[in-house]
Amino acid sequence: MIFSMQRREVATMAAAAAALAVLAGLPLADDGFWLALGISIASYVAMATAWALFSGPTNYVSLATAAFFGSGAYVVSALAESAPWPVILIAAAAVGALLAFAVGVATLRLSGVHFVIFTFGLAELIRQLVTWYQTTVTGSVGRYIFVEISAAQIYWQLLALCGLTFFIGWAIARSRLGFALRVIGDDETVAAHSGINTAQCKVLLFCISGTLIALVGAVMAPRFTYIEPSIAYGSMVSFQVVIMALLGGARRLWGPLVGVLPFTLLYELISGRFPNHTHLLLGIAFLLIVYFVPQGVSGLLVKAWNRMPWRRAAAAGSKA
Repeated sequence: MIFSMQRREVATMAAAAAALAVLAGLPLADDGFWLALGISIASYVAMATAWALFSGPTNYVSLATAAFFGSGAYVVSALAESAPWPVILIAAAAVGALLAFAVGVATLRLSGVHFVIFTFGLAELIRQLVTWYQTTVTGSVGRYIFVEISAAQIYWQLLALCGLTFFIGWAIARSRLGFALRVIGDDETVAAHSGINTAQCKVLLFCISGTLIALVGAVMAPRFTYIEPSIAYGSMVSFQVVIMALLGGARRLWGPLVGVLPFTLLYELISGRFPNHTHLLLGIAFLLIVYFVPQGVSGLLVKAWNRMPWRRAAAAGSKA
């Protein structure tokens, strides 16, 4: 049984690596609309999966995605002309980790709607502080980003981040930290009485999630050329990531991937045809998802797969 599970995991990882290799060839086939769409999908897959690493097992709904994403982008704007690209990415990751640590220590003792409200207010607070600093100290509203990085290079870096995020999620799920987080998600009081340091576990995973999202913001920054607080710290980033993860199913590692693909296409359709009602329609979509698909599309797919005749036969054989 254990040997078959190991073989299945190896086969899954090999298939994932092959899929990434195939997707990496997109810039060679098209450098226009499809590449731009691929960049958008890859960025949201990385962010939604990173978000689900923390919020999936703990059931804490975080709206701080925009804070991490914007901070990573602003690190690029500050260091683009004075540091090499690898150093900039390391700095963005460090800023994301430090910000997540500070927020985690201050807020992860909260739960439920209080945590949701605080994380949403955090992104708005940082946006206002950056706006005040730029208008008062620097005398400008935004910043230009001069980095010689092509769209293809951005796409490949995002694919690498997707692969890294999935690998981290796979490793966490099989570690003591992953087990502790699942216990916390089921009942945090029971977890605390079982000897699990709930605060430490949550802060650690929140830092991992914030670091990955900040890296996505840094990689995406050259796409903007010019950024300002309303762009970098836009609240729609936080809401879109939450909707995508919940649509796919945040409790499974591959769930956000299932949610990102249809939602990105839906968003392109809505924003193109109904630009003045985009936020309203996204809010309606969020309510429908939470009400009708609480386990996400991945949950429906798993149920459908388990109802297949050969799956029932295999389950009956294992019981026998």
